[in-house]
Amino acid sequence: MRVLIDTSIWIDYFKSGNNSNELDELLDDNLLVINNIILAELVPFLAVKKQLKVIDLLSNINLLPLQIDWPQIIRWQTLCLSKGHNGIGIPDLLIAQNSLQHNCKIYSLDKHFRL
Repeated sequence: MRVLIDTSIWIDYFKSGNNSNELDELLDDNLLVINNIILAELVPFLAVKKQLKVIDLLSNINLLPLQIDWPQIIRWQTLCLSKGHNGIGIPDLLIAQNSLQHNCKIYSLDKHFRL
């Protein structure tokens, strides 16, 4: 099964790798995927830091196309808010929706993805 790697894992991987042990294995097995939301969160910071090789590597990962179902995002955000989960942003809901649409797991350090 393909795995959508969330921004939190990439940031940990680039910094220390302490919490992203499985990423190397997923890379070796060619099971990981990325989307434009995650790239939009990572690439500007990497560009400022002149990490062009890393940007090039990220751009070669299989890209999941985004097909946003806004009514579903609105329902999910309403449900989250009604259950007191106020810190879940729209980008994370889009990432969750994208992974479900493409039958992928999400690898993240953000606990709200388990909700």
